[in-house]
Amino acid sequence: MEYVGFGQIVLGLFTQLIPVWISILVVMGLSWKFHKKLSLYGRIYESPAGLIGLFIVFFWLFCALYADFISPFSPLDQFAMLKNKGPGVIEPTTGLVQYLGGDKFGRDVFSRMISGSQIVMVIAPAATMFAFVVGISLGLPAGYYRGKIDSILSFLANMVLAFPVILLFYLLVTPGIRETALPQSMAGVFFIFPILFFGMLFYSRFRERPQKLIWQLAFVLIFGGWVYVSLVFDADPFGVLSLEPNELNIFVAVVFASSPGVFRIVRGLTMDIATRDYVAAAQTRGEIPFYVMLWEILPNARGPLIVDACLRIGYTTILLGTLGYFGLGLVPESPDWGTTIKEGSRLLRLYYHPALPPAIALMSFVLGLNLLADALREQSLKD
Repeated sequence: MEYVGFGQIVLGLFTQLIPVWISILVVMGLSWKFHKKLSLYGRIYESPAGLIGLFIVFFWLFCALYADFISPFSPLDQFAMLKNKGPGVIEPTTGLVQYLGGDKFGRDVFSRMISGSQIVMVIAPAATMFAFVVGISLGLPAGYYRGKIDSILSFLANMVLAFPVILLFYLLVTPGIRETALPQSMAGVFFIFPILFFGMLFYSRFRERPQKLIWQLAFVLIFGGWVYVSLVFDADPFGVLSLEPNELNIFVAVVFASSPGVFRIVRGLTMDIATRDYVAAAQTRGEIPFYVMLWEILPNARGPLIVDACLRIGYTTILLGTLGYFGLGLVPESPDWGTTIKEGSRLLRLYYHPALPPAIALMSFVLGLNLLADALREQSLKD
């Protein structure tokens, strides 16, 4: 087999990623120019750690967006002659280079790593967002009303938090559970929260302006209903939100395991902010409780919640990798990082290159999120 040299590998990887470099340069350059007008996001550019974290996150975000263009091979294409071949091997038929080598099936490690970023960038933020909506929807009334509502919701949250997370995920995505109606039933409960949350958000704000309220509620019901039917029943009439096997189980597992932690943070913040003067002023002028919670308390809790969101996306990425490593993630041929690390680790003593790139990818993305969260925490304390 023919190979290219180390310098050609580095140059080739840099060239393949040109769309990513250009996008990062444009976005971060414009953001730097106008950072004083960009509130909390703009202040990240005043922190060296924040800049590094933002660069790493943007790198993987644009890799996911341009994956189909920058991957020289399909992540599922197999080349029998390139099984476990090292970095820089040339595929004889097309003349294309496998810059990071081939795995045990001859699939391009670089292409699978880039395609795996798409899975992470979709599942981790989306599942975390749903978990935040559930946690906020329950944490606000628990901290605001207190009493029996707080006691019941806190007890349920503590029960989930007391259970080992990895074991909880294992139980929710194990093959025996997949075949039952439990994941779909749990999804039906969890995924109704965004519709209720945004419906109440607009109602509490525009209840005295019914003409504007009707259009907003109609949008929430139509768009939310479409997403709900697509995710829960996998019956998207447009075929846009079709789910891969076991994706619903993973979504449910993340939401179920993460929302109690969000609930506790929101509950604590609500108890603190509810004592502020501007909350008392809103109550005095006769605002309904949901208006006070959603338009007075929640915006003033955004700093800690944004920081926690960054950290939780990182935790979710690690959990997805862990599930894939234990064979409980997506389908076996999936290029997600956890599954790729698992397949590569079986021959790690002989061939390091199939497992190392996805492991570095997962580590770097989580590191970027942690650096970004630290910068956001530092800047939010200045408010």
